Amino acid sequence: MAEGSASSSLTRLMSILDIFTETRPEWSSDDMMTVLGYPRPTLYRYLKVLTDSGMLASNGHGIYTLGPKVVEMDHLLRLSDRLVGIGRPVVERLTEQYACTAFLVRWYRNRLLCMHSETSLEAPLSSYPRGRVMPMNRGAIARTILAHLQSRKARKIIESFAPEGPEDARKAYIDEQISALRTVRRNGYAIAFGEVTPGVVGVASPIFDEAAEPAGALCMTMRQEDCPHELRTLITQAVPTAANNITGTLRQSRHTGADHTHLPPQEEVKNR
Repeated sequence: MAEGSASSSLTRLMSILDIFTETRPEWSSDDMMTVLGYPRPTLYRYLKVLTDSGMLASNGHGIYTLGPKVVEMDHLLRLSDRLVGIGRPVVERLTEQYACTAFLVRWYRNRLLCMHSETSLEAPLSSYPRGRVMPMNRGAIARTILAHLQSRKARKIIESFAPEGPEDARKAYIDEQISALRTVRRNGYAIAFGEVTPGVVGVASPIFDEAAEPAGALCMTMRQEDCPHELRTLITQAVPTAANNITGTLRQSRHTGADHTHLPPQEEVKNR
């Protein structure tokens, strides 16, 4: 098989995994054919490869879900992810210092993915478990990532969720968003009030490794009634400082080979 043909076949196979989402975790083979447009023999060949590897599982009646190999790989990722290994102690210190929930978020393929969270609240208002995709069109995390992307890429993403309507209104919306991102970049953090979860204030700053784009973000959320102006001032200093510390350790570990990835036996999010 030619190299280009093999690459295209692999891309089509991997595209099957992309259709599984939080709102659609189960798929029939017929629905897959409709959405993906693959011929039945081709789809069945791909499904066999994915089920044999454990990436997909079938109930025997043509319904497929993600398989146990995904769980196995997540365990290995927890052991090797430098962002979580380095960021976890920082997140824990923030939740010890403040009555809050704190998140480590990974930026990849134009997605925001919660990688780890800690909370010191008995009943947190904002809760994103590991693996849940976060919104890209609102909130402090989204803005702090967008603000540190190349301007052309940030504009393209903003255009993708700009409201439909007259072209002048749409252009004004995009220009307003880009102007706000300049302020975020200048400040080193983004702040949002009730944009993702009503009644919650969030502060987020970017985390970098060696790449020019952010590797992810650190975010802290609190109830708005528990976050007066004086406390917000402290948090908008604490979060960028903590994110910069993670960035520094990530970069240092790449050069020194220091191992920060071994996690304690208890891997679940703790509610203290």
